[in-house]
Amino acid sequence: MAKVYIGLGANLGDRELNIREALALLEERGAARVVRVSRLIETEPVGGPPGQEMYLNGAAEIETDLPPQDLLEAVKEVEVRVGRIQRERWAPREVDIDILLYGREIVSTAVLEIPHPRMCEREFVLRPLAQIAPEAVNPATGKTVAEHLKMLKGERAPK
Repeated sequence: MAKVYIGLGANLGDRELNIREALALLEERGAARVVRVSRLIETEPVGGPPGQEMYLNGAAEIETDLPPQDLLEAVKEVEVRVGRIQRERWAPREVDIDILLYGREIVSTAVLEIPHPRMCEREFVLRPLAQIAPEAVNPATGKTVAEHLKMLKGERAPK
C-alpha cells in the first residue's frame, strides 16, 4: 500500500458535503482507504474567471494499492460522481481532487505530475497538508511540507 496525500477543494453546491462524499466514494469504490483528513479552510479562489464563490480546501492522507495513473482515473471518476462538470481551467467546481504526493515517487506524464507541480506555491494546499503531514517530504525538492509552508509565508526555513 502506498501512502498518498491528496488536496481537496470545492466552491459550488454544498462544498463540505461534496468533499466528504468524494472521500467516501474513494473508499466505497475500493480505490483507497482514508487515513486522516485535515480541517477544511475557506479560501479565496486563485485564477479562473472573476466572481467565483469562496473555496473550501483540505487535504487527506490515503492508502492505496493502485498505481498513480489508476488512482488518477479513480479520482476523476469520483469527481464526476459527486457532480463535477467539465468547464474551463480553474473555473468553479463541485469538487476538485489533486494527487499531491504519492510516497516518494516522481511521476511526469502528459496527464499526471507528482508531486503536484504547483503545490509549493499555494498556501491553500500547504496549510491543510501541514496539519496532517508536516514532515512529509516532497521528493522533487527534498523539503518537508512544513518547510515549504514556512518558505511560502516568507519565514526562514530551517537548514
